[in-house]
Amino acid sequence: MIKITLPDGSIKEFESGTTVLEVAKSISEGLARNVISASFNGTTVETKTSLSQDGSLILYTWKDDQGKKAFWHSSAHVLAQAIQKLYPGAKLTIGPAIDNGFYYDVDFGEDKISDNDFKKIEDKMLEISRGKHEFSMRDVSKDDALAFYKKEDNPFKVELIENLTDGDITFCDHDSFTDLCRGGHIPNTGIIKAVKVMSVAGAYWRGDENNPQLTRVYGISFPKQKELKEYLELLEEAKKRDHRKLGRELQLFTFSQKVGQGLPLWLPKGAALRERLEDFLKKAQKKAGYEMVVTPHIGQKELYETSGHYAKYGEDSFQPIKTPHEGEEFLLKPMNCPHHCEIYNASPWSYKDLPKRFAEFGTVYRYEQSGELHGLTRVRGFTQDDAHIFCTPDQLDEEFKKVIDLVLYVFGSLGFENFTAQVSLRDPENKEKYIGSDENWEKAEKAILNATQEKELNYVVETGEAAFYGPKLDFMVKDALGRSWQLGTIQVDYNLPERFELTYKGSDNELHRPVMIHRAPFGSMERFIAILLEHTGGNFPLWLMPEQAIILSLSEKYEKYTEKVLNLLENNEIRARIDDRSETMGKKIREAEMNKLPFMLIVGEQEEKDGTVSVRKHGGEDLGAMSVEKFAEIIKGEIASTLKTFEV
Repeated sequence: MIKITLPDGSIKEFESGTTVLEVAKSISEGLARNVISASFNGTTVETKTSLSQDGSLILYTWKDDQGKKAFWHSSAHVLAQAIQKLYPGAKLTIGPAIDNGFYYDVDFGEDKISDNDFKKIEDKMLEISRGKHEFSMRDVSKDDALAFYKKEDNPFKVELIENLTDGDITFCDHDSFTDLCRGGHIPNTGIIKAVKVMSVAGAYWRGDENNPQLTRVYGISFPKQKELKEYLELLEEAKKRDHRKLGRELQLFTFSQKVGQGLPLWLPKGAALRERLEDFLKKAQKKAGYEMVVTPHIGQKELYETSGHYAKYGEDSFQPIKTPHEGEEFLLKPMNCPHHCEIYNASPWSYKDLPKRFAEFGTVYRYEQSGELHGLTRVRGFTQDDAHIFCTPDQLDEEFKKVIDLVLYVFGSLGFENFTAQVSLRDPENKEKYIGSDENWEKAEKAILNATQEKELNYVVETGEAAFYGPKLDFMVKDALGRSWQLGTIQVDYNLPERFELTYKGSDNELHRPVMIHRAPFGSMERFIAILLEHTGGNFPLWLMPEQAIILSLSEKYEKYTEKVLNLLENNEIRARIDDRSETMGKKIREAEMNKLPFMLIVGEQEEKDGTVSVRKHGGEDLGAMSVEKFAEIIKGEIASTLKTFEV
């Protein structure tokens, strides 16, 4: 008999040789119908895999990320088979699952494929899938594997196999198709009910531009046609919400080839938006006891060698700046932390002075490859809402909870309500990978878990995912389209205090190392604004909108009255402007709608006579005529409902 440990901690006994599917059936018939993949002792296995030793088993369905990975990995095999049937001369290379679907890199030789070919590839994939062919893994000797692909005249697979160890090579078979594969498949092709070839792109073999260029075929698949339909509708909505498109339409930011790739230029409306976000956080930070600091955009190379950032970012980043002085080199700042450590080091501290909380909106620079740049989400220069807290180990628990409060305040004020907290702890079996004493690690991990539980956060624990310098808490936020983003991070660090020899005098009159907390609720201003744009579709919370109202006059005859209305709005701290162009009212309203303006105030003869404005809300809702004072109350009420005061 073997003992199988399930995720809930329960242990069941089975005869040796029992399959994964049989274990699922012993739990429930419903689970057995839905299980499509599994993990045994950390290794991905199939549902028909026989278990012959004690171990931990996790069963995956389509709803699990690992289940989707197996589903899409299996679909990549079906795509490869379809391509081979339709293009007999094509040479297959690799085809992994990705976050949304899968791809296969193919050398099509003389053949060229375009979106005109997608339908026939999809039809062939569905034809294969309907055959309900089982996926079967088998061990293959290195000689036999090489012989197989030499006969196929496939130099790409031959190259892969030559770099593998004999005894570790496996093939996967389904139907008449065979592929080099490590495993991790669904039971059979029949589960694949809907497929879509999404796009094709060029890709160099093994990512090296000196190698042959291949065609990368992207696809996605689902167990139900309805799910594919919903996914495609979601993609269409995502296109409408693309922050690059909205940023252009709302005149928030732009890029210039002359300035350089990945270096955004903020237009007046975008700069005002950033400034409001900064002021919002600065106000909360001040109440939370943070002190603002400012550090240079560059630093001596030695600074980043001390911190370890040069080892991490140096070779792949902007090259050192040489000065006229022999041997003197500076770097564009890749992180703010080393500068904050030196600010701390500028004064001697006692335990009575701690914690010290230094905050900065500091711009940093990293040389991302041009192919990886993407709007504001991946840039070469970005501003972090960075802060570093220097505290005693005994203060860590309380400081961590205070940072969580601040992060939750930011999320709540900006409409991010759906999130999961991820607690990353060290691997207790490999403590040598981490720095810092066991005592400090235990305090830090306990502080994070206590704070997470006390704040009643929905959280998951990832053992072994801590940084080498300390445990951390990341916030995984879901946007309006259900996409997950990492926003907000809190990290405990024993590394930099050691590297920079930071100290404070304790109650015992001895010098001690402080603990350092890194925190950034926004992360980077650029990326945060991009995600916020896509989450809201450009309809930011009213308190954040660059313009909250626009005054539309029916005729230039009412110019004086519109000016009076504007002055009254400004006296109530409402951001507004007048559209006095000689355009039709219909065109002005359409453009105001396109520009996501929350309110339109229409002014004509009756409004001037009554001292009112006719209010139209974004989206077409007519609120009727009212005084400017009444309208100001509506604005203030709506802002108060979303922008609460930060309570310490």
